Amino acid sequence: MVRPSLISGFAILLCCIARAADRPVINVWPGKAPGETKEIGPEELRPPQAKQRPDVQRLTNVSKPTLKLYQPAQDKRNGVGVIICPGGGYSILAWDLEGTEIAEWLNSIGVTAGVLKYRVPRREGDTANKLPLMDAQRAMSLVRSKASELGLDPRRIGMLGFSAGGNLAAAACLKYGERQYDKLDSVDDVSSRPDFGVLIYPAYLADMSGNVRPEYQPTKETPPMFFALALDDRVAVDGSIAMTKALKGVGVPAELHIYDSGGHGFGMRKSEFPCHSWPARCAEWLEHRGLLKK
Repeated sequence: MVRPSLISGFAILLCCIARAADRPVINVWPGKAPGETKEIGPEELRPPQAKQRPDVQRLTNVSKPTLKLYQPAQDKRNGVGVIICPGGGYSILAWDLEGTEIAEWLNSIGVTAGVLKYRVPRREGDTANKLPLMDAQRAMSLVRSKASELGLDPRRIGMLGFSAGGNLAAAACLKYGERQYDKLDSVDDVSSRPDFGVLIYPAYLADMSGNVRPEYQPTKETPPMFFALALDDRVAVDGSIAMTKALKGVGVPAELHIYDSGGHGFGMRKSEFPCHSWPARCAEWLEHRGLLKK
């Protein structure tokens, strides 16, 4: 006689296998990513360092950018897609905290998500983070080119980023007209402009005076943006406030949520601070903008 516990365990295993099968990995580039000049060593998960959170997967030495796709159940899909850019100071990627966990939340509201493994650490001389922006632009064009295959509306594909990933998502929203690499194939004929941006404690948007950096100035063609951060964050406050004001100045819709506490790098994990509630506010914003309709 088969014990019920064994049947239950087998069912859970089958469920996990089925979920994994629904998460294909797509290469961002058809071959070697452009702009690489030397080998950086094998991709690896970096161990925790002093004063850094031990419960975060810290991925580094990325030279082969990919998109890991997370799709909701067929009956929940609403045609919206989001490319997620984990943060990590352009040195590592906080792969679970600001990547896979966010993809699972997006699936819960019917959104197809792709976690972007962009190039880190920053290559020598790439002070403008041009290589990660190449990856983000190509990823957006790639997903939009596959919209029909993925069941997406090509006019409802956005980008979401945290910290340095928020900076990257902002750059993709602001610099889509300046493709950072020469055309490779028909994918690059497809627009790389995100239809909306979600920037969670985005870094490096402001100069020393607290103004938006010249290279990040929005125009009336910039897509709508949502911001969430904590007031005690020493990285993102000035840039997010300045960018919201700049967006208002050119008539682009923006929503800014500043929580009183939470610091930097809180992801969406529950804590004693209310900042972990930003996903609910973001879902409301998406719904208000008509982006979650099937």
